[in-house]
Amino acid sequence: MSDVPRRSVAELTPAERVEQIFLVSQPQLRSTSRGDFYIAAFLSDSTGKINGRMWQASEAIYNVLPDEGFVWVKGRTENYQGSLQLVIEAMKPVDIKEVNLKDFLPATEKNVEEMFGRMVEILKSIKNTHLQRITQAFLADGELMFLFRTAPAAIYLHHAYLGGLLEHTLGLLEMAQRMGPLYPELNADLILSGLFLHDIGKTTELDYDVSFRYSDQGRLMGHLVKGAILVEEKIKELDKGGQEPFPRTLADCLIHIIVSHHGLREYGCPILPATPEAYVVHYLDNIDSKINMTLGEIHKDQNKSNWTNYIKALDSGLFKVRI
Repeated sequence: MSDVPRRSVAELTPAERVEQIFLVSQPQLRSTSRGDFYIAAFLSDSTGKINGRMWQASEAIYNVLPDEGFVWVKGRTENYQGSLQLVIEAMKPVDIKEVNLKDFLPATEKNVEEMFGRMVEILKSIKNTHLQRITQAFLADGELMFLFRTAPAAIYLHHAYLGGLLEHTLGLLEMAQRMGPLYPELNADLILSGLFLHDIGKTTELDYDVSFRYSDQGRLMGHLVKGAILVEEKIKELDKGGQEPFPRTLADCLIHIIVSHHGLREYGCPILPATPEAYVVHYLDNIDSKINMTLGEIHKDQNKSNWTNYIKALDSGLFKVRI
């Protein structure tokens, strides 16, 4: 591997020597008119994508390439028919452990560990013994919390970047803290617990190693069902500890928040919100996701008019002029 600092795809210009790691996708083994093999593939990072061509290739080189994964590439850039492409001289697979995912996938600009620490402090404010025990049990699950800190909150729509799930969850908890004093009749502990766990199933619903996509489990089950299962499993573990059993009604209300937080059946809810706390979680979730989505769409839009292009998820374009 080269010790030269990597150049992002967005920085590359024609006639550069390149020796670094890329995310490869859709590699194809093709034949020239003379019958020689060459490999065509897309090479990308978090800033963009370029075409790659490896002439004088072989089946042996092609067969070890991942359909989507990381490769070390040595070659040169050139301008071909008005577009930049990379002529590959050598290419080999790279173990994901050698890769900084933030170079290749969109990631939060905020400090992950600071956000996680802030979330932990907020959850410490929960006074209900049972809800405190279950939130701490999840926080103590090191493997799950690693995924929680890493996962995006979605593939496309909102917080669709590494660390997005944590950023989204923390935002909801902070909003709940601010609105809590306005509604003293609400069960603030249940709301905080429900917000923390409402998307916990996304830790396994999504794969985010080389790209953002739904896992097999996510496609078969979805994060609402998976979240409910994770909470039930944690409650069973707690009840085996010999302490006072977790109250069934409290468990049902917590799980109800998870399975109803999308708010509408057409959005995948098996049941609609039926408690004030479930409505709070649903609407706070909707507020944070929509704000993140609309600001994100405006920031990335390249249209020179005052409006973005039509956005299917919003059934509208967005007015970009900030007043």
